Amino acid sequence: MGNPAAALHAAVHAGDERAVARLLRAGASPEATDDEGVTALYTAAADGRSAVVRLLLASGAAPDRLSGDGESPLCGAACWGRTDAVRELLAAGAAPDLAEEFGHTASTWAVRGGHTAVLAELLAAGADPDRPMPPPGGEPLLVAAVRRGSPGCVRLLFAHGAAARPEALAEARRLSARDVEAELRGALERAHGPGHSFTTRRFTRDGGGRGLGGDAVGVVEVTLLRDGRPAASDDRETGQAEVLALLEAGPGPSGAAPAADPSAPSAPRTGGPAAP
Repeated sequence: MGNPAAALHAAVHAGDERAVARLLRAGASPEATDDEGVTALYTAAADGRSAVVRLLLASGAAPDRLSGDGESPLCGAACWGRTDAVRELLAAGAAPDLAEEFGHTASTWAVRGGHTAVLAELLAAGADPDRPMPPPGGEPLLVAAVRRGSPGCVRLLFAHGAAARPEALAEARRLSARDVEAELRGALERAHGPGHSFTTRRFTRDGGGRGLGGDAVGVVEVTLLRDGRPAASDDRETGQAEVLALLEAGPGPSGAAPAADPSAPSAPRTGGPAAP
């Protein structure tokens, strides 16, 4: 079979379920790593290959095994919004609050990316709604969701009893007076220094469906250019006004935020599809 690990990784990258199954039956290890120490399960999870994730788990891959760089399969899936892969990993016993080497958990990645459906799965599996973001920020998840501009994430955290509401309200009020694009540019300049040029892209993407924050959300993405080439980027949702209204209204009797008005219009369609 030549190099079984390399063959398995190639099949996983290609999403070739039949080839993965054939290689596993022939003796390839489901725990195989590539030359950089990345596990096959991490690759499948981060790529959103949920059927391949299922095959690897059924063949004995450990759901919480970290890759050589300290990254977990669940965090990889959460970071890229791979909801089906997250479900497969949680069903196989992945720990929802397992921290990677630099402090991220699946929930902090989900909030950072505004992946509402992923966050719903994690909280339902017992993830801590008050988990702090990793250093240097360290802010609670609810504050991070406010900064993201994600009404869907804020609603979910409310529903699961997240604390830090005064801090979250203060941040929502601050952001209500700020332009999203200006905030993103400022953060990139603080991280990479002044004097750069930027490009801005506005688009909509799936918001996780009604009950998870709406059918579509507006997103602003700012890219910092160095020598005319993209060097760094960040994005946020445009739900700051709704987030502020949720926090000012406070949780209902059950602890959940007030329900969304189904007659309210979706975010305006302002561009192409979201980047992966």
